[in-house]
Amino acid sequence: MSVSPQLFETVLTYPDPGMQARYAALCGLDEVQSHLRKEAETLLRPDLLEKWSQEHHGAQLPAIELLRRRPPLIVFAGDVGTGKTELALTFADPLAREMDLDIELYNLSLRARGSGAVGEMTRLISNAFAELRSHCPKRPERGRKPSGAAVLLIDEADALAQSRELVQMHHEDRAGVNALIRGIDDLANANLACLVIMCTNRLSALDPAVRRRAAAVFEFKRPALPLRKKLLTEQLAGAHLTEKDLTALAEILGEAKGRDYGFTFSDITQRLIPAIVLAAYPREKITGRLALSVAATMSPTPPFKAESGGS
Repeated sequence: MSVSPQLFETVLTYPDPGMQARYAALCGLDEVQSHLRKEAETLLRPDLLEKWSQEHHGAQLPAIELLRRRPPLIVFAGDVGTGKTELALTFADPLAREMDLDIELYNLSLRARGSGAVGEMTRLISNAFAELRSHCPKRPERGRKPSGAAVLLIDEADALAQSRELVQMHHEDRAGVNALIRGIDDLANANLACLVIMCTNRLSALDPAVRRRAAAVFEFKRPALPLRKKLLTEQLAGAHLTEKDLTALAEILGEAKGRDYGFTFSDITQRLIPAIVLAAYPREKITGRLALSVAATMSPTPPFKAESGGS
């Protein structure tokens, strides 16, 4: 589908085999994935809640209407490299398969912030939501499923939705946040089969009005020791590393003297494991000693720190 590159980086359509494989490769997010599926499914298809209520309670519970009226906003918050964006890009694939729907994901461009000209940021954000609404199917009458659905992904959301409580915030940025909030409210009022996913490294930096509208907030953390070991065991399966080797490797990827944070998921999967493989290729095999020596030369990505004056 052709969309304005000034508004959206890409538009992805699900189901998609590549995204299916990437979603399956996510590790350590089982609880988040399960809860997210329920939240997204019931926001897009309240008819499933109505069916559940009728089957299990013999009536439509008043609570169902409360769930129907929630703004379609979900926030992913947490440290860098913990899987927020990867889950945001891939979760629509199993959802599309399970609900038997075509889902389109619109990845909002940070160019939507504009150049700082008066009114530009507000106009771009308003246009992005208007274009999304024009492509998004309505949720049908009670008891029926929609013909399709859409997801708006806003990565690095604090760049667009930073708290208006900041004293030094520019007027144009405040107006942009207002436009963002109006866009979310308009989606809810229009009763569209749509979700907005915001990813942020700084939950506290998001405007309180944005946070209040979130149907759910998922917090992502760096992997603890058991998860680090599981990740290494899965990705280095067949290398015949011993239990002792894997445990030692997982341990040095955690907190250490002089730092109170360990390796992120992406540190392990995108940097460490490829570095271990390449250290052995093409003439050696992977050993515990080699893996430990590679890990010893690497440092984890530091946690994201708010800029001075941020909330």
